Amino acid sequence: MNLPTSAERAHQAALRSIARVVTETVPPQDPEKARSGILSLLHEGDVLCVTGAGVSTDSGIPDYRGPQGSLHRHRPMTYQEFQHDAAARHRYWARSFVGWRQMHGTAPNRSHELLAQWQSRGMLTGLVTQNVDGLHRQAAEALNPGTAEDIVTLHGDLDTVVCLVCGNSEHRPSLDVRLEEANPGYAEAAWQAAENINPDGDVTLADSWVQEFVMVSCRVCGSQKLKPDVVYFGENVPAERKAAVDRLTDQASALLVVGSSMAVMSGFKIALTMHRAGKPVAVINGGPSRADAKAQWRWRTRITPALEELEQLLSC
Repeated sequence: MNLPTSAERAHQAALRSIARVVTETVPPQDPEKARSGILSLLHEGDVLCVTGAGVSTDSGIPDYRGPQGSLHRHRPMTYQEFQHDAAARHRYWARSFVGWRQMHGTAPNRSHELLAQWQSRGMLTGLVTQNVDGLHRQAAEALNPGTAEDIVTLHGDLDTVVCLVCGNSEHRPSLDVRLEEANPGYAEAAWQAAENINPDGDVTLADSWVQEFVMVSCRVCGSQKLKPDVVYFGENVPAERKAAVDRLTDQASALLVVGSSMAVMSGFKIALTMHRAGKPVAVINGGPSRADAKAQWRWRTRITPALEELEQLLSC
């Protein structure tokens, strides 16, 4: 792949971000002390919550950097590869056509439901998710229709596709119908040969399956440069989402990180901002997080049982 010089630099920076290993930076904290501190934050309210892939693992979607995370077997495509490499883009859509159907069928788990309840009750003044699976939105809509717009999807949502040439957007289920018409029976057959659904909604497929796949075009301009409306490694978060996050960090009195290693700077920056403002930071995660060194409370535990335990204590 021959990339323009500026794109090559961005691609290499993206690869470094993907490869980042998050290790222990501070000693483990007593679980009871961490739980008690996090409980006090929730009682006080005005908490901004930032979630990561660890929240969705109980819905059957793997995380990135956990012990069973997808990065151990699969490297996500960078934005520069997607933009400049037609073969890589075709490979993504073949794999995504199969994987998205499985991800689209997942449902919010108890963690999504509890966070939606806490937001509804005012304990969380905002929720920023780095996930692109739409499950926080589904949980919020099921609880209180019309409240999903209070959730900032920092890295976008797989349910929308955008044309990189003309900017036209299309609902992913609509694109899926067109892909099925162009590839009758393909998704079901390829699923039997697929491996490892990934957090970005694609699967691992042999090249023979990729070559059989037929891609469709933009309904407006005819280009095949269609991209899920998510922020790839090597791509910037849209300005309006950055502004929305800035408003939430200004308004919040504390930060709660749930299920994220915060390896990506767009998420980690929120913890840095809150810490610099002298606002308490807490982390609930199964493994180390970049935010640990900035956090007053660090609860190393499974996500869903931890949130259920907090809910029981909040209800007392």
